[in-house]
Parts: sequence; C-alpha cells; structure tokens
Amino acid sequence: MNEPLTAVKESRIESKLQGLPKKVLLGWYDEMLLSRRFEEKCAQLYQMGQIGGFCHLYNGQEAVSTGAIHAINHDDYVITAYRDHVQAISKGVDPKPIMAELLQKYTGTTKGKGGSMHIFDRDKNFLGGHAIVGSHIPIAAGVAFAAKYRNERKVCLCFMGDGATNIGTFHEALNLASLWKLPVIYIIENNLYGMGTAVERASAVEDLTKKALAYDMRSAVIGGHDVLEVYRTIKSAVDHARETYEPSLIEVRTYRYRGHSQSDPVHGHYRTKEEVEEERKKDPILIFAGVLKSANLIDDDYIESAEKKVKKIVTECVQFAENSPEPPLDELYKDVYYDSGR
Repeated sequence: MNEPLTAVKESRIESKLQGLPKKVLLGWYDEMLLSRRFEEKCAQLYQMGQIGGFCHLYNGQEAVSTGAIHAINHDDYVITAYRDHVQAISKGVDPKPIMAELLQKYTGTTKGKGGSMHIFDRDKNFLGGHAIVGSHIPIAAGVAFAAKYRNERKVCLCFMGDGATNIGTFHEALNLASLWKLPVIYIIENNLYGMGTAVERASAVEDLTKKALAYDMRSAVIGGHDVLEVYRTIKSAVDHARETYEPSLIEVRTYRYRGHSQSDPVHGHYRTKEEVEEERKKDPILIFAGVLKSANLIDDDYIESAEKKVKKIVTECVQFAENSPEPPLDELYKDVYYDSGR
C-alpha cells in the first residue's frame, strides 16, 4: 500500500531540516531577517550621508552567510571580501559596533578607521573585511597553514565573489592549499556579476568549480537561495577539512538585489528590471519561512513578532552608533605598525 501523500511530504520536510533543533532553525530565520533589515538601514543611512566611502550590501545572499558560517565552530576562522557586514553578524559579531564602524565612530569594530569594507573582530576570529579584490584569498591559506602547523583542528572559511576567481592570487592560493593540504574552504558567492560584468564575459568557464580541477581539489556547486542546502554542503566540506586538512572549493549560485555598491544603481545598465524581479521570487528568507511553516515551526504571528524584534535591534544599533564619539585625532597614528614589544 502506498504511503499517504501527507506522510511523504512530512518525511521530506523532516529530511530537509536534517534533524536540526527548532531553536537553531528559528535562530537562523531571525538572523537572516536581521541581516536584511540591517542592510536596508545601511542603504538609508548612506543616502542620508551618514555612511561615507564605499558600501556593498548583501541583500539576497543571506542564506549563504547563515548556512555556511553556522556549519563551523565558534573558534574557526572566517575571512571575506568587502561585502562583509552580514557575515560578521553570522560570526557572532555584535551588530552595534558594526553599525558604529559604518558611521566611522570610535566604538566601531576597528575604532572608526576601517569603515564598511574592513569589519574585523579578533575575539570572534572574524578576520575581515578586505577591500582589494582577491587579496584575502592567500591570507586564508596562511590562516589554514597556521592552524595545521599548531596541530589545531580548526578550519578557515574564505568567501569571495565570482570576479576574484580570475586573478592570480586565487590560483596561487588554491595551488598551495591543495599542495600542502590546508584546511580552508573557499566559497565563491557567484551572484552572476563581477561589478557590472557578467560571469560569461569575464571567465573562460562558467562553471567556476572547474577551476578546482587544476589543483586536484574537492569541489561542488550549489544553489544559494536555500540556507539548508548551503549548510549541508559546507558542513560536509568542513568535516572533511577538519579530519584530513584537505581544502574544498564551493561555488554558491546566488543573487544580489541591490547594485554592486551604493554608487551603483539597483539595475544599472548591465541587468534588466525584469531580471531582478524574477530573481526576487527566489528570496532566501521567504523560501526558508515557507519550509519552517510547512514543518509547523512558525506561523504568521511568529513572522510578525520577528519583524518587530529585528526592527528594535536595528534601531538600537543606529542609536548606539549615532550617540558614539568620533575617533580622537591621535588615533590616526595608532595601529599603523605592529608593536612586537621588543
């Protein structure tokens, strides 16, 4: 006798949730929602002139940060490029100092001297925030080398955009990571555009995981709209790296809803309004909410309360930043060189 369709559906949902506790799943939903609202507030503050310099937002890519970073331990390392606010939040960095850093305040993560593209938190092993495209990719190999040298079972997640896979440091780092067996997981957030240039116009291969073949490196390509798929794939790569010290290259296909940076219009001249609207139908937050609803873990009341809670947190972040002092002038000369104490 065939199993009832309702039972089959429930079984599939339970399998998809991978036995994760309700508290964890709801925490992920809240984090993704906070990430979205935090970035929306950043866009508003930038337009008001309260955030200076460059500002690259993460809207649409929340499932990548949440799914990947929750697949590692709290003492593992994360290093990333300049689209870094949300990944810092996922790593456990307090969003108040992040907002303060964006507003160039002394209470910021780098005392107001780094700004949007240089969020750091040594205590959380969140190693930036790097503005130069691809500059952090070999640093990630170095971090993984240090972990192996110390006989630690720690891993390093290294996030990058699709455009970074076309530069020399990407290939040099992957070669050494594979040659020396370093516990680093390279994550390509392929949002289809390197600034305004489509992947197919910049890379000889559109399947970016093929670039791992030259270095005999494990690889996978996954969808970036499903936080559970991201978690499952990254967790597998992390577990493998922790056991064998071997690296992996994961291409996560995602999409950003805003421009490359705040100086770039939402649609620009390189993609159509229709394309963006079509991609918005794959909103990772709505997809995850649908999964949680199907599993009877949340309802509309929970979603409404989560919105209120997140709005309060973002408001408090802005108030904290606005009420924080500017960096003193003598701070300009501090942290320029490393003091070895000798």
